[in-house]
Amino acid sequence: MSHLFDALRLRDVTFANRIGVSPMCQYSSRDGFANDWHFVHLATRAVGGAGLVFTEAAAVTPEGRISPQDLGVWSEKHFEPLERVTRFIDAQGGIAGIQLAHAGRKASTYRPWSGSGKVPESEGGWQVLAPTAAPFSPDYPVPAAMTVPQIAALQTAFVQAAERAYRAGFRVIEVHAAHGYLFHEFLSPLSNTRQDGYGGSFENRTRFLRDTAAAVRKAVPDRAPLFVRISCTDWAPGGWDIEQSIELARQLKALGVDLIDSSSGGNVASAQIPAGPGYQTGFAQRIRREAGIATAAVGLITGAAQADHIIRTGQADIVLLAHELLRNPYWPLEAARELGHDTTWPAQYLRAAPKGAQGRTPAHEVD
Repeated sequence: MSHLFDALRLRDVTFANRIGVSPMCQYSSRDGFANDWHFVHLATRAVGGAGLVFTEAAAVTPEGRISPQDLGVWSEKHFEPLERVTRFIDAQGGIAGIQLAHAGRKASTYRPWSGSGKVPESEGGWQVLAPTAAPFSPDYPVPAAMTVPQIAALQTAFVQAAERAYRAGFRVIEVHAAHGYLFHEFLSPLSNTRQDGYGGSFENRTRFLRDTAAAVRKAVPDRAPLFVRISCTDWAPGGWDIEQSIELARQLKALGVDLIDSSSGGNVASAQIPAGPGYQTGFAQRIRREAGIATAAVGLITGAAQADHIIRTGQADIVLLAHELLRNPYWPLEAARELGHDTTWPAQYLRAAPKGAQGRTPAHEVD
């Protein structure tokens, strides 16, 4: 049985442990560029001992941002400040991951502390895109239904962003297809009522994601793991569900995807989500067992014993923590001590480490 602090190898990348920093929007960019806040936020979690450190959702086009303050990766220049981040994570023995995203009909909205709903063009908003012209909720922007050429162009944008990301030092690429953003909007029959080759049947609704995943897989080196984050259910009748998620996972595995990041919800404003400790872990477990692909478990994972139990019992291959790592970036170091596992500390912090702890040296990727 694997444990929380066992190494995990996917393709040619070895993670020092099974703890990852989940992508968490910081809403602190200007024109999509990372800055000192992003460096400190991500670097601190690497110092804290997480084996995988994800950026927040990074928009592959300007129109793909959730808010005007979101991180962007639609040009080479956007990766210049991010290279500093990847070098630092690497020096701490961690793996840098990037989540590539497009917000679809949930784009051009206020960041949480600035308001809610649609940002008007007078305040930096823009026309948003979606499978159809139905808004997420009455106070959200009314999207324009995407044309087939726009779908093809956006697929190219994901591929270009993935290529740039790998060159910038990101060794894990994740395609964001969850939480009611663009790919999820195509997957769910509740938000996708198209009548062409991208709507209707399961095959058609999953086409955009499958084609993009296949294209990204071909564009990045074979050594780099490719993740896809999905919402395993809409938590709404007639919507996307776990059975469809399992079948999608099987098909994505055949296309070269290495891990399904298993979340839920976000596509239906009125959905009643039964949130509680580990409430999404069962989705990761079923996909892992029934689709035969590695999974990440997310969602109110807060305790060391809880996280270790998820790994030991085969429910998932890695746990991604969000709010808990905002509260405590050194959670991995504390969890190792609680569970009685050896782990390495930054040499600069050794004087505060438990007796017998060793200084950290980077040695995680096989050439």
